[in-house]
Amino acid sequence: MVFSDRVEAGRLLGEYLKDKVERVDLLLGIPRGGVVVAKEVAKILSAPLSLLIVRKLGVPSNPELAFGAIDPDGHLYLDSETVEYFRLSQEDINRVAQEELRKIREREKKFLKGKPLDVKDRVVVIVDDGVATGYTIIAGVEYLKRKGAKEVIVAVPVCPIEAIKRLNQHADQVYCYHPSESGSFAVGMFYRDFRQVEDEEVEELLKDGVF
Repeated sequence: MVFSDRVEAGRLLGEYLKDKVERVDLLLGIPRGGVVVAKEVAKILSAPLSLLIVRKLGVPSNPELAFGAIDPDGHLYLDSETVEYFRLSQEDINRVAQEELRKIREREKKFLKGKPLDVKDRVVVIVDDGVATGYTIIAGVEYLKRKGAKEVIVAVPVCPIEAIKRLNQHADQVYCYHPSESGSFAVGMFYRDFRQVEDEEVEELLKDGVF
């Protein structure tokens, strides 16, 4: 399964969810690529769209490789095996975490205009363009639970089977349009067009209002 782009992935995911999810009070895309997918899902489910700004923590020697994630409250969700394999010290972890928290604050100011996310007693769906390890979405799920969300659902176009198992330990429901059993996995493998999404495009996608 290869999607032509994130728009197609979002449409397919939205149609897939239509008969599975009875109630959606708020749909949250993870910037930046996840917002493109989320916009299409939001249209199909007739749900308001906003952002969930969580960040992966990249290994200093290979920033694309995540050793965990951080949520807007600064809580860390670490992949202990990766931390141990790369022998990351607490100082290494703290340094990366502080930099990513700074980026979260920047994006909150830019995209959410400093407006706090209100999820209390709401059924919330988190959407991204795909999942690799799952730690970024786990950070988002736990953050939303602490903020009083009634139910947290995860929906993505593609992810490894192992990640689904991991996510199921945290989210109320997990929906993956294309679960992959591939030994080597990268989200970009499943898109013909996986270009980087710019901030301006995210702002355009949110122009109808942030909830």
